[in-house]
Order: sequence, then C-alpha cells, then structure tokens
Amino acid sequence: MTTVNKEEIQKFSKLADQWWDANGKFKPLHMFNPIRIEYILDKIAKNFKLDKSKNNFLKDLKILDIGCGGGLISEPLSRLGAKVTGIDASEKNIKVAMLHAKKNGLVINYQQNSPEQLIEKNYFDVILNLEIVEHVENLDLYLNSCNKLLKEKGLIFTATINRTLTSYIKAIVGAEYILRWLPVGTHDWNKFVKPEELEQKFTNLNLSILDTCGLDYNPLSRKWNRSKNLSVNYIITSKKN
Repeated sequence: MTTVNKEEIQKFSKLADQWWDANGKFKPLHMFNPIRIEYILDKIAKNFKLDKSKNNFLKDLKILDIGCGGGLISEPLSRLGAKVTGIDASEKNIKVAMLHAKKNGLVINYQQNSPEQLIEKNYFDVILNLEIVEHVENLDLYLNSCNKLLKEKGLIFTATINRTLTSYIKAIVGAEYILRWLPVGTHDWNKFVKPEELEQKFTNLNLSILDTCGLDYNPLSRKWNRSKNLSVNYIITSKKN
C-alpha cells in the first residue's frame, strides 16, 4: 500500500521550478508561510521548553517535513538549528529543494520518499504535515505512518482545508478561478478534511490534541492571521502520549 497519489504528484512536479518565485504560482504559500512558521515555533518552544530568543534554539530537534516541496518550511527551520529531513514524492521537487539549500549553504536531508517508506529507525521530535493530507492517497495509512515515526512527547502539525461550502467558495472558486492564486485543479474539495474528522483519527492513534487554530486571510492588510474561524484553513497540533 502507498500514500502516493501519482496525479497529485504530477500536478506539483509541473510547477516545481516556481517554488521560490514569491510572485509565481506559489505566491499564496509565500504569503501564508510567516503565520505558519510563527505558529509552529510558538508551539515547539512551549512543548520542548525552548528559548525562542536564541538564534539556534531548535538545535536539539529532529524535524520531518513531509511534502516539503521546494523547501519553503524546511529552510527556515534549518536556519534555526533543527536537523531537518524533507521528503516529497516528486523527484523534481526534491531536486529544486536540494539545489536551493546548497546555494544557501544549508544542510538538509532531502529525500524522494513517503512516510510509510522511511526506515523505522528514523524517529523525529516534530513532524510537519502542511497542506499535504488533502493530496495523499490513503489518509489512515499516512497518519499511522507518521505516528510510527514520531518520538514520545513529540508533536505533529497538520495544516489543511476544511470541507465546507465556505472553503469551496474561497479555496477553489476564489483562489483558483477568480483570483488565479493557484492553478485550476490544484484542489479536490471532496478530499478536504473536517477538523473533527482529523482530531478523531489522531485520538484513535493515542495522540492528544493540544490546539486547533484557524488561519484567516485579511484582504485589506493582505496578511494571514490566527483565528477561531476553522471554516477554511486550519492547523492542528497533536502530541504523542
């Protein structure tokens, strides 16, 4: 069994050259990145009792970034001292990520891989599932594989899109057809996952839900903010007991 959806991989492989173009096809992710990173760093610092004011405060942590794409999250975490492994099922994405990291003098363990294929002796303090669960083939296998790779007391961050009428209007009609932020066909609304569905799956895996937070876009400030509104984008922090 595999979690790799070949059609989804082909979609993102075609765009691989544009990962680091802040005004290209991945502009929404570049806009989204600061709020995601800020949220993740806050939760990591709290859970592992780390001092965020220190330059290398992630130096003792092993982090797995699944569906890392061109490395938009892997690189900032590496700069803060984390030992980052970035995996993606797209060979083209991994090549772009490796080249960009090398150019910037960063040591990141990039692999063309999926979580169920990682060697069992790989264990991580933090696992990132950011905008990935709506693209995988078998969600239960995927989450179970992540759980097996997580150390005790470790954190899993899962950011995705809720399956609501609002998300259909904003994330598909708005972002793909009207604003053209994303290529048409990037998302399949039927594969969006409701927060309560994900929370139940994590609970079944003996993971505690520490936080579920909405992420809202403000068109006036053109910035993303944390929110209690879970109707479109949200992120769940779960912890291995």
